[in-house]
Amino acid sequence: MQHDTHHDQHGRHMDHADHAAHTAHAAHHPGGASWAMAARATLHCLTGCAIGEILGMVIGTALGWGNMETMVLAIVLAFFFGYSLTLRSILKAGVDFRTALRVAFAADTLSIAVMELIDNGVIALWPGAMDATLADTLFWGALAISLAVAFVVTTPVNKWMIGRGKGHAVVHQYHH
Repeated sequence: MQHDTHHDQHGRHMDHADHAAHTAHAAHHPGGASWAMAARATLHCLTGCAIGEILGMVIGTALGWGNMETMVLAIVLAFFFGYSLTLRSILKAGVDFRTALRVAFAADTLSIAVMELIDNGVIALWPGAMDATLADTLFWGALAISLAVAFVVTTPVNKWMIGRGKGHAVVHQYHH
């Protein structure tokens, strides 16, 4: 009888230990997304988007392209650099290229899309921003503000995705 009681207590202790381990692990999975984690994921996305946006604007302006062509190039480059930064970190973890590419697409597509929609929407709606040149304060000011607004809007999207095991939560499994 005493042995059975000890066994039952040990079983309950193991259940508690398993629960504690699960709770600690939940920080990277559904329901466990913190604002800090979402902000880091968004900042990572913002870095790639900003590189692509600025490079696209510089190239389009330097080539004398119109607003639409320049914006399309900036968006394409924002996706390219956003995916590339994530891809680089996953490949560093020793994952094969095909798997890393799938993870990068799964992790970043919605985040980059929301960021680009907001960023380009702010610039398109800002009076005179579309016609500003690289030498204009308006160009750089509108770009900085549009990226800041995109960060603020995209962070809750990333928090929601990470909290459901999507987005950058997918990347976290490769960082152990």
